[in-house]
Amino acid sequence: MPPNPPSAPSKQLHTFDNPAPERDYLIQFQVPEFTCHCPLTGQPDFAHFTIDMICDRLCVELKSLKMYFWSYRDEGAFHEKVTNTILSDIVKVTQPRYIRITAKWYVRGGIYTNVVVEHRKKGWKPAPVVDLPSLPVERGLLG
Repeated sequence: MPPNPPSAPSKQLHTFDNPAPERDYLIQFQVPEFTCHCPLTGQPDFAHFTIDMICDRLCVELKSLKMYFWSYRDEGAFHEKVTNTILSDIVKVTQPRYIRITAKWYVRGGIYTNVVVEHRKKGWKPAPVVDLPSLPVERGLLG
């Protein structure tokens, strides 16, 4: 039997039911190898994306997210536009309680660009932060 062909880039994001919709919990995705190219010069652009997400009823499926990010490889995109588009596309399919995308663009012409975009579901408020003290071993202070 021949091996499965590699997946192709796609703008289609898939979802699955949130296994714990009764609570807020954070899912973090790290995408350290995002690439697209400058729409003006055609030169490659590289970024590290961090997606912090609190889902509601649906979660984004990981393989489709990977193929989605891959789909930008041959596209020209301004940093601000592509970061906002990615947020809008994920919100459209998952309707999360909260999502923040941080895009850290690598240096171009001596300038680093960071773009941070957020979405909050109407009426959703995060629970207060619980600040627990760390133990000495967690701080690297062994006796």
